[in-house]
Amino acid sequence: MIRLTRYLRPYLPMVLIAIVLLFAQANFDLALPDYLSRIVNVGIQQGGVESAVPLAVRQSQMERLMIFIAAEEQAEVLAAYTLVDQDAPQYADAVRDYPVLESEAVYVLNDVEEETIEQLNPVMGRAILVVSMIERVVADPSLVAEMGGDFTFDPGMIPPGMDVFAFLQQLPAPVLERMGGMIDERFGALGEKMIVQAAAAPILAEYAALGMDTESLQTRYILRVGGWMLLLTLLSGLCTIAVGYLSARTAAGAARDVRRGLFRRVESFSNAEFDAFSTASLITRSTNDITQIQMVIIFLVRMVFYAPIMGVGGVIRAVGKGGSMGWIIAVAVLVLIGLVLIITSIALPKFKALQQMIDRINLVARESLSGMMVIRAFNRQAFEERRFDEANLDLTAVSLFVNRLIVVMMPTMMLIMNGLFITIMWVGAHQVAEANMQVGDMIAFIQYAMQIVMSFLMLTMLFIILPRASVSADRIAEVLDTEPAIRDPEQPLQFPVSPRGRIEFRDVSFRYPDALDDVLCNITFTAEPGQTTAFIGSTGSGKSTLVNLIPRFYDVTEGAILVDGVDVRHVTQHDLRERIGYIPQTGILFSGTIESNLRYADEDASAETVREAVDIAQASEFIFAHPAGMDAEISQGGTNVSGGQKQRLAIARALVKKPPIYIFDDSFSALDFRTEYALRMALKEKTGQSTVLVVTQRVSTIKNAEQIVVLDEGRIVGKGTHRQLMETCQTYREIALSQLSVEELA
Repeated sequence: MIRLTRYLRPYLPMVLIAIVLLFAQANFDLALPDYLSRIVNVGIQQGGVESAVPLAVRQSQMERLMIFIAAEEQAEVLAAYTLVDQDAPQYADAVRDYPVLESEAVYVLNDVEEETIEQLNPVMGRAILVVSMIERVVADPSLVAEMGGDFTFDPGMIPPGMDVFAFLQQLPAPVLERMGGMIDERFGALGEKMIVQAAAAPILAEYAALGMDTESLQTRYILRVGGWMLLLTLLSGLCTIAVGYLSARTAAGAARDVRRGLFRRVESFSNAEFDAFSTASLITRSTNDITQIQMVIIFLVRMVFYAPIMGVGGVIRAVGKGGSMGWIIAVAVLVLIGLVLIITSIALPKFKALQQMIDRINLVARESLSGMMVIRAFNRQAFEERRFDEANLDLTAVSLFVNRLIVVMMPTMMLIMNGLFITIMWVGAHQVAEANMQVGDMIAFIQYAMQIVMSFLMLTMLFIILPRASVSADRIAEVLDTEPAIRDPEQPLQFPVSPRGRIEFRDVSFRYPDALDDVLCNITFTAEPGQTTAFIGSTGSGKSTLVNLIPRFYDVTEGAILVDGVDVRHVTQHDLRERIGYIPQTGILFSGTIESNLRYADEDASAETVREAVDIAQASEFIFAHPAGMDAEISQGGTNVSGGQKQRLAIARALVKKPPIYIFDDSFSALDFRTEYALRMALKEKTGQSTVLVVTQRVSTIKNAEQIVVLDEGRIVGKGTHRQLMETCQTYREIALSQLSVEELA
């Protein structure tokens, strides 16, 4: 994968934007459980009371609270409030909010900072709880037993007709201090949140005494927090859409660039590289493997950054909500990590085998489809079906194994998730019962735990896809990293301005890569412009290999090939092949029209040039017999034309180019003798100044050639004209007599 990262560099800005959006999305998603916790804790359980510092307190009630607030803290509390009575300037506005102002002064909370609220929360909360407990005990003395052993206040101590709090104010300082110690001991174990929750009911009672609408207070809080939740959900959705767009653009663009780079590298391959990579494998690498890369890029952008942020953020927030239950998440995370490692170790070897089996099935299918006529001719359909079934069943077996692995993984993840949920509910219920946790915090903890598990589930899916993509990336990189054996020189030479097409072989030897023996040995000859040089010999003598060295489909092992006095290895391949019109043994046509195939050699060729090439190639008759003429469709591979027509169109294509050198690699084999004779006569007339190289098995084709080179087992055993070779070369004479009579050879 790392070797392909260079293709992601142009898309780095989009990836960075996607990361920023993912970070924002993760924070939005992580904030939602906290807002839900607030709705449950504050909105429902606390009736909308957010803190233990009331918005307003009656003057009489504040005096009661001050009894249980230390002297040094009383000043801080009173500084946070403003006493409003009928003479205060803000009376008119305040009386609408607090109708009790008509009969009693009210302390109204100032616009203080959040830090001040946090400092006053435990102070006011403890005082409010104590006052509330005393009021309840006075109203029902039987509650003293329920308050616990530390609560020793006895209503019977109060003189008849005397207010309980007036009585408490008269108590000596040591008694009040001892009572304050009992208060701290009783409420010290409670956290700030639990103090606020416990104080919510007395505060709501105070609000009711003030004449406030407590129901609207609760409704406003729930709507406000719920509105923030809706906004965060909307923003998260927008981030998801934007990240999806950016990831798709990045993945599609990178896949396009990799595909383009792969195709360009394959175009630069010599025959030696094509021997190393099968056509079926190159097709699979260009399609299926690149698709795997595209998929994993989408997953990487969308999940590999999002999942860790969610996982880490979820752990931090979950511990903040319920630190005593953090061990539950730790156990779940360890189990998930172990599951991911096990799945990855099992899946990786299978994914390597899977891609190789896709290569295999593509190879079998390609061979069967391209060789269908031969298969039918020999009645081998059943054999090919068995061969395809074998490859298909192997691929199916591995695919089923991988899919079963994924199928087993999902229930396992759900089992872990449900087990985690039950454990949190069990432990959390005890925490709530012991007043160590609020219900909303437990709900938020469950949601954070689910987010953590889902994050690992995303990463698990990534680890399922990543090994296969890694295999595909290695296969693609293998092609991209393959350096062509034939390369242009760093400082290429130039051919002469006026091309002649003279070809000289100087003691040339050649062997295929990794072969032990030379295919061609000490080949020396010169092909002059305006002449036809023919090559003949038995099958496997090296004729086609020899002419393939001229356009540098292979490079010579020893010796040199010169075109117009310049070594072909010292010029660019483009310049060299611009001078050559090549007609291979098998006429290759491309899907399109006849004209598009002919103009493949020169897109700017005039209509007269194209028509002349068709006439020389003896193709006019069958082309213009078709109603569409030059616009007649050619199917892929030229399967809708005969072998002879295909060869003539291939010859015409080379003629359109008008190069100084023509190479006919057994290009007349599918032509009848009359058509071949007419074609050779036309060629001689129209290409008289060009160098013509002809590879053939027919003696009749080359009888009139100015030079015939006879090859046998990669060596030249004869060189000269037909007449000279009949007298001096036994190999040539045997070939000639096997094809023609003595009279025809005369």
